[in-house]
Amino acid sequence: MKRKRGRGITSQLLMISLVIVIIFPLYFMTVNSFKTHEEYVNNMIGIPKAFTMQNYIDAFQGKPFGQWFLNSLILTAAAAFFTGIVALLAGYAFAKMKFRGRELLFGMIVPLMSVPPVAMIIPQFRIIKIMGLVNTRISVILIYVGIMLPMTIYLMRNFMKTVPDSLLDAAKIDGCNSRKALLFVMVPLSVPALITSSLVNIVWVWNELLISLVFLQKESLRTLMVGITLFKGRFTLNIPVIMAGLVIATVPIVIIYIFAQKYLVEGMLAGSVKE
Repeated sequence: MKRKRGRGITSQLLMISLVIVIIFPLYFMTVNSFKTHEEYVNNMIGIPKAFTMQNYIDAFQGKPFGQWFLNSLILTAAAAFFTGIVALLAGYAFAKMKFRGRELLFGMIVPLMSVPPVAMIIPQFRIIKIMGLVNTRISVILIYVGIMLPMTIYLMRNFMKTVPDSLLDAAKIDGCNSRKALLFVMVPLSVPALITSSLVNIVWVWNELLISLVFLQKESLRTLMVGITLFKGRFTLNIPVIMAGLVIATVPIVIIYIFAQKYLVEGMLAGSVKE
C-alpha cells in the first residue's frame, strides 16, 4: 500500500510539473503583452502593476496585422477544407471499396507521412514557378493539401475500417448506391475523425512559417506567422509588442480547441483500430 501511495504521489507531482512547464510560456506571453517595456525589463515574470493595451494598438498600427490575420485565416480554412474532402473520399475508397491495387496504392501513400516538408521546398518552388503561381494563395494551398493528405487519409481510412460493413449492406438493401452510402452513412459517423484530423491540420497550417515565407513574398500576402517574424525584426527591443502579436495569433487556436475538445478525444479513440 505504501509503495502504491508513493507511486501515486510521484505521478501526481510529475503531472503537476509537466502542466507548469506547458502553461508557463503561455502565462509569460500573456502577462508581458500587457506591460510597458520598462516594466518588462524590471519584472519579466510577475503580473503587471498597471495593465496597458498599448502593445496591441502598436501591433496593429505598426504593420498590416489585420491583413496578415485574414491571409492566415483564408489559407488555413481552404487547406483544411480541401484536405478533409479529399481524405474523406480516399479513406472511404481504401476502407470500404474493393479495387485492384488498393493495398499497393495505400502502401505508397503511408511512407509519404515521413517525408519532411523542408526536403520538398526546392522541387515545389521550381514546379510552382513553372506554373506561374508564385505569390498566389492557390500555390500555398496546393502545397499544404499535398503535405497534409497522407496523414489525413491514413486517419480517415483507419476510422472507417471500424464501421461495420453490415451498415453499408443494410443501406444498399434500402436502395443506396456507393455515393449515397458515403453521404448518409459514412459521413455522419466520420464526423469525430474528420474534426480531429481537421483540427490537427488547422493548427499546423496556422503555425506554418517556411512554406508561406518562400512562396508568398509580397507583403500583402504574408501570413500572420511570417508577419510576426518580420515584426520581431523591427521591434527587437520591444518584447511586449511581440508578445501582444503572439497572443493575437494564439487566441483563435485556443478557442477552436476549447469547442472541439470533445470531438478531438472521440476521434483519437475511434481511429485507433488494430489491423
